[in-house]
Amino acid sequence: MKRSNFQILSSLIGFVGDMKWIVIMAILMGVAGFMAAILIPILGGYGILKILANESWQPILWTMVFCAFMRGVLRYAEQASNHYIAFKLLAHIRDVIFRKLRALAPAKLETKEKGNLISLITSDVELLEVFYAHTISPVCIAFLVSLICVLWQGSLHFSLALLALIAYGTIGGLLPYFLSKSTMSAGRSYREKSAMINARMLEGVRGIQDLLQFGSADVYKEGLIDKTRGHAKEEKKIKQQMGLGLSMSNALILFFSVLMFLWSYWLYQNGFISYEALLISPLLQISSFGPVIALSNLGTGLAPTLGAGNRLLDLLEEEAVVEEVKTGTKPSFDRLEVDGVDFGYGEDLVLQDFSLKIPQGKVLGIRGASGCGKSTLLKLLMRFWDVERGKILVDGKKIQTIQTSALRDHQSCVSQETHLFHDTIEKNISFVKEGASLEEIEEACRKANIHDFILSLPQGYSTLVQELGSSLSGGEKQRIGLARAFLSGAKVLFLDEPTSNLDSLNEAIILKSIDDSKHGKTIILVSHRESTLQNCDLRLEMGKA
Repeated sequence: MKRSNFQILSSLIGFVGDMKWIVIMAILMGVAGFMAAILIPILGGYGILKILANESWQPILWTMVFCAFMRGVLRYAEQASNHYIAFKLLAHIRDVIFRKLRALAPAKLETKEKGNLISLITSDVELLEVFYAHTISPVCIAFLVSLICVLWQGSLHFSLALLALIAYGTIGGLLPYFLSKSTMSAGRSYREKSAMINARMLEGVRGIQDLLQFGSADVYKEGLIDKTRGHAKEEKKIKQQMGLGLSMSNALILFFSVLMFLWSYWLYQNGFISYEALLISPLLQISSFGPVIALSNLGTGLAPTLGAGNRLLDLLEEEAVVEEVKTGTKPSFDRLEVDGVDFGYGEDLVLQDFSLKIPQGKVLGIRGASGCGKSTLLKLLMRFWDVERGKILVDGKKIQTIQTSALRDHQSCVSQETHLFHDTIEKNISFVKEGASLEEIEEACRKANIHDFILSLPQGYSTLVQELGSSLSGGEKQRIGLARAFLSGAKVLFLDEPTSNLDSLNEAIILKSIDDSKHGKTIILVSHRESTLQNCDLRLEMGKA
């Protein structure tokens, strides 16, 4: 979604919330710090006047030393406050993103590139540090310091205040405004291309074996290089605008400083201001550009940050396919029923007027051609998606009225691919049941016929699983997935091709464990293999949708 800079910045400011008092404190310290810095050359000017008048100048010197000291202290305190706010907010935003991903999962996340999401959570969020640490306070500081300096110039002569106002407005307002308009689209494109490169790189790393096996590594590399060139092109645009902005701001500072001196001199020559004002006015102008220089640099420096912010807001404003139910009913999950259900991905229906009653204490086997809706049926029963027509009932109640947490507590699914975390085998199994003892974990592993294999490993259940379970075979990962299902104690088990990677011996042992566990449970087993389905109590043949 395309948003204006103002819309993006307003939305990002909304995250500040209760930390606004720290922001205010940082602004006040920043204003005081800049005024201390501005006073140093002005006091130097007063010191010169004292020396020329043969008056004592030592008090002014000590005041300058004090201002220099306070400038350092206040600057440190301001920056510490700004970065405290920034890093606290980045942690909060990551938490908000994870909550949103949880709300969108699993339906919406099936179509999103993992590399893109990783880029959003990491580098895009990191870029927001520029906004929270180097934008909110500096903008307010620049406004207040400029206001004080304009009033000060006005106390010398109203025309000096007008000239100062034009100078601050041009460098701190007009210049960053026009520069940001030219770099906004480049900033968005830069972040999108960066995310695409991350996604492409992640795909390449995961598929390196296939790329090498089929001799496609060079072709893949060229594609990655091409995307990198596009990314570099957008970065070059931003850097060129940054260079242009820096040159223009320096030129404008020099122009307005000289103009202030010449105008002050003309006013002095014509008797409108004193000699003291002639000295102070240009010094005040030259020394007060610090805050507005920071603003002028933001015109281009914020481009990648605004692009990152826009991507973040796109995710946070995305609507979930299935809304979480927090205050619904908590049934006992004794009966499942599908009544006249229609469902499809897009315009093509996968299930049409589909009905099914699933009894408790039985193993229901489902078989059918690929694409006929077997896995889709399981997703609907777990409410990963909502039906388009008809209804799914749990103990006679619509599944949309049941607490989502109750569904997750009472249902367990073993999918065709088991995801393993980079942790110990014990942790990879025990996370499905909080506080599970080692004895319970071992019993679940015996049912999945993986216990003996785990004990054969040097560190047993403490063995560390490599990323994505690459240190284990497909069959071993699948049996760990089954162990999770047995440990969970869920009353409803969905088994989607649970033995597809197993040999006949392991399959027979696991099927017996499933049959022994069916009392008081509802078990749905999806498989193409006749050997897997032969011991099911009930069988359903699904045709193509």
